Amino acid sequence: MGVIGKRTPLVDAVKKVTGVGVYTDDIKLPAMLTGKILRSPLPYARIAAIDTRRAESLPGVHAVIHGLESTSRFGVLPVSKDETAMAVGKVRYVGDAVAAVAAEDEETALEAMRLIEVRYEPFEPILNLEDGLAVTAEPIHDKTVGGTNVHKAVEQNFGDVDAAFAGSAHVVSHAFKFAPVTHAFTEPHCVVAHYDHDGRLTIWSATQVPHYVHRALAEVLEIDMHCIRVIRPMVGGAFGGKSDPFPHEMIAALLSRRTKRPVKILFDREEVFLTNHGRHPTKTSMTIGATADGMLTGLDLKALIDGGAWGSFGVVTTYYNGVLCMGPYRIPSFRYSGKRVYTNKPPSGAMRGHGAVNSRFAMEVIVDELAEKAGIDAIDFRLRNLLPPNTTTVNEFRITSNGTREGLLKVREASRWDEKFRKLPPGRGIGVACGFYISGSALPIHFTKLPQSTAHLKLDMDGGVTVHCMAAEIGQGSDTMLAQCVAEPLGIGLERIRVFSSDSDTDPIDLGSYSSRVTFMAGNAARRAAEEIRAQLIAAAARLTGHPAEGFVARDGRIEYAPNPAVGVTFMEALTEALAGKGALIARGAYAAAPPIGGKFKGAAAGLSPTYSFQAYVAEVEVDPETGFVRVDHIWAAHDCGRALNPTAVEGQVIGSIHMGLGQALRARSSR
Repeated sequence: MGVIGKRTPLVDAVKKVTGVGVYTDDIKLPAMLTGKILRSPLPYARIAAIDTRRAESLPGVHAVIHGLESTSRFGVLPVSKDETAMAVGKVRYVGDAVAAVAAEDEETALEAMRLIEVRYEPFEPILNLEDGLAVTAEPIHDKTVGGTNVHKAVEQNFGDVDAAFAGSAHVVSHAFKFAPVTHAFTEPHCVVAHYDHDGRLTIWSATQVPHYVHRALAEVLEIDMHCIRVIRPMVGGAFGGKSDPFPHEMIAALLSRRTKRPVKILFDREEVFLTNHGRHPTKTSMTIGATADGMLTGLDLKALIDGGAWGSFGVVTTYYNGVLCMGPYRIPSFRYSGKRVYTNKPPSGAMRGHGAVNSRFAMEVIVDELAEKAGIDAIDFRLRNLLPPNTTTVNEFRITSNGTREGLLKVREASRWDEKFRKLPPGRGIGVACGFYISGSALPIHFTKLPQSTAHLKLDMDGGVTVHCMAAEIGQGSDTMLAQCVAEPLGIGLERIRVFSSDSDTDPIDLGSYSSRVTFMAGNAARRAAEEIRAQLIAAAARLTGHPAEGFVARDGRIEYAPNPAVGVTFMEALTEALAGKGALIARGAYAAAPPIGGKFKGAAAGLSPTYSFQAYVAEVEVDPETGFVRVDHIWAAHDCGRALNPTAVEGQVIGSIHMGLGQALRARSSR
């Protein structure tokens, strides 16, 4: 292998560490206005009246808009479009957008917001999960389950769970309560919109999902998608918190359409917290059974999930809380009841490990207790329950490999587990847990025949390779990954590769950076395009040398005849021959979908992935018995992510996940 599997600095790293990189707030256009959003002070109320006349008359104000500017609904999931650019008729949480202003500067915009008069008629807010289960005369949204505030209910049953528990030697049940957690990314939300005089909108936004922003803007503005250009500048962290199309993106576009001038909206930190879309607060009840010799028999799981004011990814979240417990262990029977409830709080959404983290924590705690009851070492208990390779789970997920065994053995050895488990002095302990997650969803959100990812390549006489793909680089290293996936088949170094992944006018569709999908899907699309180019270069080398094309390989900047490597041409010689008479080489690669997999029951596609990743962790901690303060001395992590294309980037992801996990386990809690 050439560049695959080698430690590679990220191709955009120097720009980021030197401050040269351009983020959305760095964009300054001539005649640009400042946009500000007036937010609801109440959690739930009818908007009885809005008077914007005083704000509109303030010198320096160019536009004041409110909910009637656009009543079109949008949302990241087609099945759950419940958002509008600004509140229409009623507000649903403290921070809901009520009106917006575009003015010459921030001070004027803030003064104009103060002059907007809104009369509210408060409703009794839904602030407790259980209250959302009751039938009500005023549900938060019009499409709920049976007149309640239940957004989504899932019931799944595989096998006879009750019989499994009845035949178990050990059955453990616990209830868990998980606090809300927000992403706390470095760069706040920011958007610039420019609706020019030709009637075409250009929008720059710090987003993980340019494609879904593109779709939502077309719906809200009621214009064709070709009239919209979406540009994603550098993104300063996201972790799922920028994976929805957002109201502020719609509002900036509406203000720009009104004023025919560019409009920028930059959030302060309070607005970031109000916008939220963080991990769902959840109440989880879980029961797991095991035989006397430590084999798992069944899992019964109930999850009550606080969705906040909007749907976001919530339909998926409701499924994921259950089905992502189907690995890495073999669960012979499974029963799941999940309900996501609308409440009058900032909306919940996707956050790192979307939908899996809370249930995973509950499961690993109970597995530990079952191991204790069975008198089996916690790692040994897990080892004997792992899913084998090339199998299906009880809910018909296809498992091709499971590296948890190797991972557990690695962390056991590295941590000197056998010397420490149950042998450390009081106040010190060592523990183990495993993980399991999708590598992208097997089926796309929108049921179309479009590929989930596409890459375009161009090679011209300068010998450079341009890679175009709308996969969003959000700091995870996807631009570097695309460069590697193109360089490797062509047998060239990364210095020849230039990646363009930010502009919907020039870069082909990719669904976005979420669900851990980009390396698998965009990487395969880029590789396929590069293989098509390689075939053209090999054909050129065959013509130049007179040897059959079947024997050529691309490596080390040459196209060589493998049976006799002395026969060959340089990359540039092959390229010059390939260009003759026709110009630039163009190729396209796509990742469409996984082969037909999964069951036929309702919800079978949720959690269904072309491949899965597996993790094993050991942590050694010290607890102060008087203060309860926990000090984490060491964490050992082993991940089965398939082949690590760039070990440096993989290690960065692992270290980042540890720090984010420590935050949730020990400290993080957002007020809602």
